[in-house]
Amino acid sequence: MDLEAYKGVFTFAEQVDGNLTPVSLELLGIASDLAESLREQVTAVLLGKQVQDLAPGLIAAGADRVIVVDDPELEIYRTEPYTQAICAVIEAYKPEIFLVGATAIGRDLGPRVAGRVHTGLTADCTKLEICELEDGSKQFQMTRPAFGGNLMATILCPDFRPQMATVRPGVMVRKVADPDRKGEIVNFDAKLEKNNCYVDVLEVVKSAHNKVDIQDAKVLVSGGRGVGDPKNFAMLQELADVLGGEVSASRAVVDAGWQGKERQVGQTGKTVRPNLYIAVGISGAIQHLAGMEESDYIIAINKDPDAPIFKVADVGVVGDLNKIVPALTEAIKAEQAKK
Repeated sequence: MDLEAYKGVFTFAEQVDGNLTPVSLELLGIASDLAESLREQVTAVLLGKQVQDLAPGLIAAGADRVIVVDDPELEIYRTEPYTQAICAVIEAYKPEIFLVGATAIGRDLGPRVAGRVHTGLTADCTKLEICELEDGSKQFQMTRPAFGGNLMATILCPDFRPQMATVRPGVMVRKVADPDRKGEIVNFDAKLEKNNCYVDVLEVVKSAHNKVDIQDAKVLVSGGRGVGDPKNFAMLQELADVLGGEVSASRAVVDAGWQGKERQVGQTGKTVRPNLYIAVGISGAIQHLAGMEESDYIIAINKDPDAPIFKVADVGVVGDLNKIVPALTEAIKAEQAKK
Protein backbone atom coordinates (compact mmCIF):
# COMPACT_ATOMS: atom_id res chain seq x y z
CA MET A 1 0.00 0.00 0.00
CA ASP A 2 1.31 3.42 -0.99
CA LEU A 3 0.69 5.28 2.27
CA GLU A 4 1.80 8.61 0.79
CA ALA A 5 -1.15 8.51 -1.62
CA TYR A 6 -3.62 8.88 1.26
CA LYS A 7 -4.30 12.44 2.39
CA GLY A 8 -6.85 14.35 4.43
CA VAL A 9 -9.22 13.77 7.33
CA PHE A 10 -12.68 12.49 6.39
CA THR A 11 -15.78 12.16 8.54
CA PHE A 12 -19.07 10.34 8.01
CA ALA A 13 -21.85 12.93 8.22
CA GLU A 14 -24.71 10.83 9.53
CA GLN A 15 -28.21 12.09 8.88
CA VAL A 16 -31.54 10.58 9.88
CA ASP A 17 -34.77 11.77 8.27
CA GLY A 18 -32.93 14.70 6.75
CA ASN A 19 -31.42 15.89 10.04
CA LEU A 20 -27.73 15.73 10.90
CA THR A 21 -26.96 13.85 14.09
CA PRO A 22 -25.08 15.84 16.77
CA VAL A 23 -22.05 13.54 16.59
CA SER A 24 -21.60 14.47 12.91
CA LEU A 25 -20.86 18.04 13.97
CA GLU A 26 -18.71 16.90 16.90
CA LEU A 27 -16.55 14.83 14.53
CA LEU A 28 -15.89 17.89 12.40
CA GLY A 29 -14.52 19.63 15.50
CA ILE A 30 -11.86 17.02 16.22
CA ALA A 31 -11.26 16.49 12.48
CA SER A 32 -10.37 20.18 12.16
CA ASP A 33 -7.77 19.85 14.91
CA LEU A 34 -6.26 16.73 13.32
CA ALA A 35 -6.22 18.28 9.86
CA GLU A 36 -4.51 21.40 11.19
CA SER A 37 -1.72 19.25 12.65
CA LEU A 38 -1.35 17.41 9.35
CA ARG A 39 -1.83 20.56 7.24
CA GLU A 40 -4.58 18.78 5.37
CA GLN A 41 -8.25 19.43 4.60
CA VAL A 42 -11.40 18.18 6.33
CA THR A 43 -13.93 16.36 4.17
CA ALA A 44 -17.41 15.32 5.28
CA VAL A 45 -19.11 12.46 3.43
CA LEU A 46 -22.88 12.91 3.29
CA LEU A 47 -25.13 10.06 2.14
CA GLY A 48 -28.87 10.04 1.55
CA LYS A 49 -31.65 11.07 -0.77
CA GLN A 50 -32.11 14.77 -1.49
CA VAL A 51 -29.74 15.80 1.32
CA GLN A 52 -27.75 18.50 -0.51
CA ASP A 53 -29.32 21.17 1.69
CA LEU A 54 -27.36 19.78 4.66
CA ALA A 55 -23.98 20.42 3.05
CA PRO A 56 -23.71 24.15 3.97
CA GLY A 57 -24.25 23.28 7.63
CA LEU A 58 -21.32 20.86 7.50
CA ILE A 59 -19.10 23.53 5.97
CA ALA A 60 -20.14 25.98 8.70
CA ALA A 61 -19.22 23.35 11.30
CA GLY A 62 -15.69 22.88 9.96
CA ALA A 63 -15.69 20.92 6.70
CA ASP A 64 -13.56 22.27 3.87
CA ARG A 65 -15.28 19.96 1.42
CA VAL A 66 -18.51 17.96 1.44
CA ILE A 67 -18.84 14.90 -0.78
CA VAL A 68 -22.53 14.26 -1.38
CA VAL A 69 -23.65 10.82 -2.49
CA ASP A 70 -27.30 11.31 -3.37
CA ASP A 71 -29.15 8.15 -4.34
CA PRO A 72 -32.68 6.79 -3.72
CA GLU A 73 -31.09 3.60 -2.37
CA LEU A 74 -29.61 5.67 0.48
CA GLU A 75 -32.87 7.22 1.67
CA ILE A 76 -33.13 4.84 4.64
CA TYR A 77 -30.01 3.39 6.24
CA ARG A 78 -29.19 -0.09 5.00
CA THR A 79 -25.84 -1.70 5.57
CA GLU A 80 -24.93 -2.78 2.02
CA PRO A 81 -25.64 0.35 -0.03
CA TYR A 82 -24.10 2.60 2.63
CA THR A 83 -21.00 0.38 2.80
CA GLN A 84 -20.68 0.42 -0.99
CA ALA A 85 -21.00 4.21 -1.07
CA ILE A 86 -18.36 4.85 1.61
CA CYS A 87 -15.95 2.33 0.07
CA ALA A 88 -16.38 4.01 -3.33
CA VAL A 89 -15.49 7.38 -1.78
CA ILE A 90 -12.44 5.89 -0.05
CA GLU A 91 -11.25 4.29 -3.28
CA ALA A 92 -11.69 7.52 -5.24
CA TYR A 93 -10.34 10.07 -2.73
CA LYS A 94 -7.96 7.99 -0.56
CA PRO A 95 -8.37 9.60 2.91
CA GLU A 96 -5.61 9.20 5.46
CA ILE A 97 -8.06 9.26 8.39
CA PHE A 98 -11.76 8.38 8.41
CA LEU A 99 -13.92 9.07 11.49
CA VAL A 100 -17.37 7.66 12.19
CA GLY A 101 -19.75 8.36 15.06
CA ALA A 102 -20.31 5.40 17.39
CA THR A 103 -24.08 5.53 16.97
CA ALA A 104 -26.26 2.53 16.13
CA ILE A 105 -25.65 3.28 12.45
CA GLY A 106 -21.94 4.01 12.88
CA ARG A 107 -21.29 0.85 14.88
CA ASP A 108 -22.85 -1.16 12.07
CA LEU A 109 -21.24 0.73 9.19
CA GLY A 110 -17.70 1.34 10.45
CA PRO A 111 -16.53 -2.27 10.88
CA ARG A 112 -17.99 -3.32 7.53
CA VAL A 113 -16.22 -0.52 5.69
CA ALA A 114 -12.95 -1.28 7.49
CA GLY A 115 -13.22 -4.95 6.61
CA ARG A 116 -14.00 -4.27 2.97
CA VAL A 117 -11.11 -1.84 2.42
CA HIS A 118 -8.78 -4.01 4.52
CA THR A 119 -7.79 -1.64 7.28
CA GLY A 120 -8.09 -1.45 11.06
CA LEU A 121 -10.72 0.31 13.14
CA THR A 122 -10.47 1.52 16.73
CA ALA A 123 -13.87 1.62 18.43
CA ASP A 124 -15.24 4.04 21.03
CA CYS A 125 -12.28 6.42 21.06
CA THR A 126 -12.10 9.06 23.77
CA LYS A 127 -9.00 10.83 22.45
CA LEU A 128 -7.58 11.36 18.97
CA GLU A 129 -4.32 13.18 18.32
CA ILE A 130 -1.42 13.59 15.93
CA CYS A 131 1.98 13.01 17.53
CA GLU A 132 5.32 13.86 15.98
CA LEU A 133 7.89 11.06 16.10
CA GLU A 134 11.65 11.36 16.52
CA ASP A 135 12.25 11.09 12.77
CA GLY A 136 9.93 14.06 12.16
CA SER A 137 7.06 11.97 10.80
CA LYS A 138 3.57 12.26 12.24
CA GLN A 139 1.53 9.43 13.74
CA PHE A 140 -2.22 9.27 14.30
CA GLN A 141 -2.92 7.94 17.78
CA MET A 142 -6.32 6.62 18.85
CA THR A 143 -7.02 6.16 22.55
CA ARG A 144 -9.89 4.16 24.01
CA PRO A 145 -10.79 2.53 27.36
CA ALA A 146 -9.77 -1.12 27.68
CA PHE A 147 -10.25 -3.92 30.20
CA GLY A 148 -13.52 -2.57 31.51
CA GLY A 149 -12.22 0.97 31.60
CA ASN A 150 -9.39 0.15 34.00
CA LEU A 151 -6.74 1.38 31.58
CA MET A 152 -6.51 3.49 28.44
CA ALA A 153 -5.08 1.85 25.32
CA THR A 154 -3.44 3.92 22.58
CA ILE A 155 -3.76 2.17 19.24
CA LEU A 156 -1.87 2.77 15.99
CA CYS A 157 -2.58 1.67 12.43
CA PRO A 158 0.81 2.20 10.74
CA ASP A 159 0.57 -0.14 7.76
CA PHE A 160 -2.90 0.39 6.26
CA ARG A 161 -5.10 3.28 5.18
CA PRO A 162 -7.39 4.88 5.94
CA GLN A 163 -6.86 4.89 9.68
CA MET A 164 -10.40 4.48 11.02
CA ALA A 165 -11.97 5.23 14.38
CA THR A 166 -15.45 5.47 15.84
CA VAL A 167 -16.13 8.15 18.44
CA ARG A 168 -18.93 8.07 20.97
CA PRO A 169 -21.43 10.93 20.86
CA GLY A 170 -20.70 13.63 23.41
CA VAL A 171 -16.98 12.88 23.72
CA MET A 172 -15.66 15.51 21.30
CA VAL A 173 -16.60 19.17 21.35
CA ARG A 174 -18.13 20.72 18.25
CA LYS A 175 -16.78 24.04 17.06
CA VAL A 176 -18.94 27.14 16.96
CA ALA A 177 -20.60 27.17 13.55
CA ASP A 178 -19.45 29.90 11.19
CA PRO A 179 -22.09 30.52 8.50
CA ASP A 180 -19.58 32.59 6.52
CA ARG A 181 -17.11 29.72 6.06
CA LYS A 182 -16.49 28.77 2.45
CA GLY A 183 -16.12 25.23 1.22
CA GLU A 184 -16.51 22.94 -1.75
CA ILE A 185 -19.54 20.72 -2.38
CA VAL A 186 -18.89 17.73 -4.65
CA ASN A 187 -21.59 15.43 -6.01
CA PHE A 188 -20.27 11.88 -6.29
CA ASP A 189 -21.78 8.90 -8.08
CA ALA A 190 -20.93 5.78 -6.09
CA LYS A 191 -22.37 3.50 -8.79
CA LEU A 192 -24.25 1.33 -6.30
CA GLU A 193 -24.90 -2.24 -7.38
CA LYS A 194 -27.76 -4.23 -5.92
CA ASN A 195 -26.61 -7.66 -4.76
CA ASN A 196 -27.76 -10.46 -2.49
CA CYS A 197 -26.67 -8.46 0.60
CA TYR A 198 -29.35 -5.85 0.01
CA VAL A 199 -32.43 -5.93 2.21
CA ASP A 200 -35.80 -4.35 1.49
CA VAL A 201 -37.25 -2.08 4.14
CA LEU A 202 -40.99 -2.70 4.00
CA GLU A 203 -42.01 -0.29 6.73
CA VAL A 204 -40.46 1.98 9.33
CA VAL A 205 -42.45 2.06 12.56
CA LYS A 206 -41.51 4.80 14.99
CA SER A 207 -42.63 4.03 18.50
CA ALA A 208 -43.60 7.00 20.63
CA HIS A 209 -41.81 7.08 23.97
CA ASN A 210 -41.29 9.92 26.37
CA LYS A 211 -37.57 9.39 26.24
CA VAL A 212 -35.15 12.19 26.96
CA ASP A 213 -31.72 12.80 25.54
CA ILE A 214 -29.57 13.49 28.58
CA GLN A 215 -26.75 14.61 26.29
CA ASP A 216 -28.73 17.76 25.49
CA ALA A 217 -29.40 18.65 29.13
CA LYS A 218 -27.58 21.61 30.68
CA VAL A 219 -28.20 20.28 34.20
CA LEU A 220 -28.16 16.64 35.26
CA VAL A 221 -29.06 15.19 38.65
CA SER A 222 -27.61 11.71 38.56
CA GLY A 223 -28.37 8.94 41.01
CA GLY A 224 -26.45 5.81 41.96
CA ARG A 225 -27.15 2.75 44.08
CA GLY A 226 -26.53 4.92 47.11
CA VAL A 227 -29.96 6.49 46.53
CA GLY A 228 -31.16 3.33 48.23
CA ASP A 229 -34.59 2.85 46.69
CA PRO A 230 -36.11 3.48 43.25
CA LYS A 231 -38.82 5.57 44.94
CA ASN A 232 -36.15 8.04 46.04
CA PHE A 233 -35.60 9.06 42.43
CA ALA A 234 -38.73 11.18 42.82
CA MET A 235 -36.63 13.31 45.16
CA LEU A 236 -33.94 13.65 42.49
CA GLN A 237 -36.56 14.46 39.87
CA GLU A 238 -37.88 17.30 42.00
CA LEU A 239 -34.39 18.78 42.29
CA ALA A 240 -33.86 18.41 38.56
CA ASP A 241 -37.21 20.11 37.88
CA VAL A 242 -36.40 23.21 39.91
CA LEU A 243 -33.03 23.47 38.13
CA GLY A 244 -34.55 22.94 34.69
CA GLY A 245 -32.58 19.74 34.20
CA GLU A 246 -33.00 16.01 33.78
CA VAL A 247 -32.41 12.92 35.89
CA SER A 248 -29.67 10.50 34.87
CA ALA A 249 -28.24 7.40 36.51
CA SER A 250 -25.28 5.09 36.95
CA ARG A 251 -25.07 1.65 35.38
CA ALA A 252 -25.88 -0.08 38.67
CA VAL A 253 -29.18 1.78 38.82
CA VAL A 254 -30.06 0.90 35.23
CA ASP A 255 -29.06 -2.75 35.73
CA ALA A 256 -31.34 -2.85 38.77
CA GLY A 257 -34.23 -1.60 36.65
CA TRP A 258 -34.67 1.64 38.58
CA GLN A 259 -34.11 3.83 35.51
CA GLY A 260 -34.15 3.29 31.75
CA LYS A 261 -31.05 2.65 29.65
CA GLU A 262 -31.50 6.01 27.89
CA ARG A 263 -30.61 7.76 31.18
CA GLN A 264 -27.37 5.85 31.82
CA VAL A 265 -24.14 7.83 32.13
CA GLY A 266 -20.78 6.11 31.79
CA GLN A 267 -18.56 4.02 29.59
CA THR A 268 -21.40 1.67 28.62
CA GLY A 269 -23.97 4.46 28.64
CA LYS A 270 -23.77 8.03 27.37
CA THR A 271 -21.03 10.61 27.63
CA VAL A 272 -22.38 13.93 28.89
CA ARG A 273 -21.02 17.47 29.25
CA PRO A 274 -23.65 19.48 31.14
CA ASN A 275 -23.02 22.85 32.73
CA LEU A 276 -23.89 21.29 36.09
CA TYR A 277 -23.68 17.63 37.12
CA ILE A 278 -24.97 16.65 40.55
CA ALA A 279 -23.91 13.12 41.52
CA VAL A 280 -26.10 11.71 44.27
CA GLY A 281 -25.16 8.42 45.90
CA ILE A 282 -22.61 7.63 43.18
CA SER A 283 -19.29 6.21 44.34
CA GLY A 284 -17.44 7.24 41.19
CA ALA A 285 -16.10 4.11 39.53
CA ILE A 286 -13.80 4.86 36.59
CA GLN A 287 -16.42 3.57 34.15
CA HIS A 288 -18.87 6.23 35.38
CA LEU A 289 -16.27 9.00 35.51
CA ALA A 290 -15.44 8.36 31.86
CA GLY A 291 -18.94 9.50 30.96
CA MET A 292 -19.19 12.73 33.00
CA GLU A 293 -15.82 14.04 34.15
CA GLU A 294 -15.78 16.71 31.43
CA SER A 295 -18.87 18.39 32.92
CA ASP A 296 -18.35 22.11 33.57
CA TYR A 297 -19.21 21.94 37.29
CA ILE A 298 -19.62 18.81 39.41
CA ILE A 299 -21.30 18.54 42.81
CA ALA A 300 -21.07 15.21 44.63
CA ILE A 301 -23.29 14.13 47.51
CA ASN A 302 -22.24 10.92 49.25
CA LYS A 303 -22.10 9.58 52.78
CA ASP A 304 -18.66 8.01 52.17
CA PRO A 305 -15.95 10.69 52.53
CA ASP A 306 -13.50 8.46 50.63
CA ALA A 307 -15.73 7.95 47.57
CA PRO A 308 -13.71 8.39 44.35
CA ILE A 309 -16.34 10.80 43.00
CA PHE A 310 -14.96 13.50 45.30
CA LYS A 311 -11.66 13.49 43.38
CA VAL A 312 -13.34 14.98 40.30
CA ALA A 313 -15.97 17.06 42.11
CA ASP A 314 -15.74 20.84 42.34
CA VAL A 315 -17.88 20.69 45.48
CA GLY A 316 -18.29 17.64 47.70
CA VAL A 317 -20.97 17.20 50.34
CA VAL A 318 -20.59 14.35 52.83
CA GLY A 319 -23.82 13.31 54.48
CA ASP A 320 -27.27 11.74 54.21
CA LEU A 321 -28.67 12.46 50.76
CA ASN A 322 -32.21 12.00 52.11
CA LYS A 323 -31.70 15.16 54.14
CA ILE A 324 -29.37 17.08 51.83
CA VAL A 325 -31.30 16.78 48.54
CA PRO A 326 -34.70 17.95 49.88
CA ALA A 327 -33.01 20.80 51.77
CA LEU A 328 -31.15 21.84 48.61
CA THR A 329 -34.37 21.72 46.59
CA GLU A 330 -36.24 23.92 49.10
CA ALA A 331 -33.34 26.40 49.25
CA ILE A 332 -33.34 26.75 45.47
CA LYS A 333 -37.12 27.22 45.44
CA ALA A 334 -36.78 29.93 48.08
CA GLU A 335 -34.16 31.76 46.02
CA GLN A 336 -36.27 31.51 42.90
CA ALA A 337 -39.29 32.90 44.77
CA LYS A 338 -37.32 36.07 45.58
CA LYS A 339 -36.80 36.87 41.90
